[in-house]
Amino acid sequence: MSESSFLRFFPYEEPYPNQREAMDRVANALARGQDVLFEGAPGTGKTLSALVPALEHAREHDRTVVITTNVHQQMRQFVEDARAITRTEPIRAVVFRGKASMCHIDVDYQECQTLRDTTREVAGTERDVRELEARQRELLAASREGDASAAEAREAVMDELDELESSLAEYETANVCAHYRNNLTRDTDEFFGWLFEDVRTPDDVYAYADERELCGYELLKEGMEGVDLVVCNYHHLLDPTIREQFFRWIDRDPSEIITVFDEAHNVEDAARDHATRTLTERTLDAAIEELTDSDDSRAEPAENVIRAFRDALVETYDDALGFGAREAVGENWEDVAIANEDRRDDLTLSFLRGYEGAGIDVETELAIQLGRALDEEYERRYRDGETTSRTECRTLQAARFISTWMSEGTALGQYPVVSVRRDGGTDEVYGRAELYTCIPREVTSALFEEVAASVLMSATLRPFDVTAEVLGLENVATLAYGMSYPAANRRTFAVDTPPLFASARNDPETQGTVATLLRDAIRFTPGNTLVFFPSYAEAERYHERLTGMDPPGTSSAGSAAGATTDADHTLAAAELGRLLLDGSGEDEERLRREFVERDDAALFTSLWGTLAEGVSFDGDDARTVVVVGVPYPHLSDRMEAVQDAYDRAFAERDRDPGWSYAVEIPTIRKTRQALGRVIRGPEDFGVRILADRRYTTADMGKYSVRGAFPPEERDELIDVDPDKLKFAMLNFYGDHDAYDGPPPTP
Repeated sequence: MSESSFLRFFPYEEPYPNQREAMDRVANALARGQDVLFEGAPGTGKTLSALVPALEHAREHDRTVVITTNVHQQMRQFVEDARAITRTEPIRAVVFRGKASMCHIDVDYQECQTLRDTTREVAGTERDVRELEARQRELLAASREGDASAAEAREAVMDELDELESSLAEYETANVCAHYRNNLTRDTDEFFGWLFEDVRTPDDVYAYADERELCGYELLKEGMEGVDLVVCNYHHLLDPTIREQFFRWIDRDPSEIITVFDEAHNVEDAARDHATRTLTERTLDAAIEELTDSDDSRAEPAENVIRAFRDALVETYDDALGFGAREAVGENWEDVAIANEDRRDDLTLSFLRGYEGAGIDVETELAIQLGRALDEEYERRYRDGETTSRTECRTLQAARFISTWMSEGTALGQYPVVSVRRDGGTDEVYGRAELYTCIPREVTSALFEEVAASVLMSATLRPFDVTAEVLGLENVATLAYGMSYPAANRRTFAVDTPPLFASARNDPETQGTVATLLRDAIRFTPGNTLVFFPSYAEAERYHERLTGMDPPGTSSAGSAAGATTDADHTLAAAELGRLLLDGSGEDEERLRREFVERDDAALFTSLWGTLAEGVSFDGDDARTVVVVGVPYPHLSDRMEAVQDAYDRAFAERDRDPGWSYAVEIPTIRKTRQALGRVIRGPEDFGVRILADRRYTTADMGKYSVRGAFPPEERDELIDVDPDKLKFAMLNFYGDHDAYDGPPPTP
């Protein structure tokens, strides 16, 4: 592949620094049939570096490129890039989204399937009737002219016509979708001409179809055959069932697909989510009620095994909650510990103790058989119009889950969990059983094996060997490009604040030191400041300290050294500008807009929120970013299960793979993502601050994290004492003539 051949898909005048080389290396890897792990600093043009050679390879080998992300802003960027490409080299591109957001009559997936099948049968029968009516008229005319064979043939046609008209009469009360019916009965060529005039978003397709009372989702599926490029969400590729259908809609074998994953550091967690299976107590109760109403001979054994599992679930979480814990259960799912090191989990043991019957496997299989029969009957009733909605078969759901729980619950990487929550309407506590998948390569390796090649790109993908191991990638080419913008335009400080271990976060002196540091960082920033914390609770804590919401002399601050005083609060009001607080229930897009519209704001948020990655703060949108602490995820039983699974799966590769692969590396990736919110272009300048001794060169033993950064980023870290940070910032921003008027006084 020559350089000029893939550059025909490059839509701009000149590539960024390193972008031309990256495109060439991706092209060579694809030609060799290799997968690609591609790390590039923010603003280095990763999307086009991957997409341009992928499109050229696909064009040359009659393949389709599927580019996917789990970040909405990146989806919009893909559309913009695809539109730019079409101005240079015409391509047929489709942007695909799930049915739920595109349905014009707001039914769920199962109902949609039934409606679609029934509507197709009705439309097909009506079409056959029209054809037969036309045929019988021709034969009638021929018979009147003396053609005896025509009269005999017409009689056969009339018999067939009578049968079809009887079938249509039976469909009179059937549930059909008027929008999809119009798809089948109208000329839709105009839609496909419109679709490929440009790159249309799902919202564009919905609006076009809604105005004409068509089903845009089904039209979009029909238009995907053999296209050059498809833009979609992760779940279209990571869910095996959806993936099989998705490739069928594209009319490609997996070997004819090139996948490009953006923000690929998120694939690990997304794969876990797609592989995890759950079953709630409510579903079990509905299945038992369903079986009570059935007179099928299989109903009794099916109810026996499902009721035993339901009772075991209730017994398990009742025992785990203990005295007084039930009253503390909230409306969000909360895990209760059930796993055991030396035997099956508590739920399974309770199930085995309480079950009495012909055999769990036997009765579960009978339940699955009956569930399938009931499910078919529910579909028939909905199709024939006997019900207005498509009933879900709870027996089938429950039986399949129980079968999986018993057969796969001890497999490597499967972690059994029981959770509880309170129903906000009834105030009742109920439970859920879950098989949590710890090792994502059990989901992803099959995908990467069956497609032609994959490019995984992110600003934080290293260490590459860990990514390849965790996701199950075998033949891999690796590319890494650091930030190519002028080094003089950025400073990255590792501030020697006390290490913010969870046990130290309530220490008054530590809080005072961190609050003073944040005050200095905000005051000496000529513009907006982003501040990331390990949690929303910590963000709220320091937002309160700096806005003066914490009454002086109360709480943990009081008169401790470094504590916030009345004078500090007055200073905050006068010099810190607008302090914005994010939270789990906040409208983050509204907060982002309010933040970037100002030039004196500080936004306090969690590193685990949506603003820490996939959101650009270009130029004046944000000048300084601060990461407070080392934001390890909550070390729950699930996280310990992931660590244990990684320890067992990757023991030969690493001394401590559980901690390294499951905790430290993902945490540093999150931290690096947050730092990447600023310095988004060659003209940008700004300061990046890591506030915790563990980031410095201080000897913190196994708690030091500086070594987990890539070498070139580690080399940029400058250690600084907390009380010296303001001087370092003053010098940097002063050198860039960034202050509008006199700079702040230290």
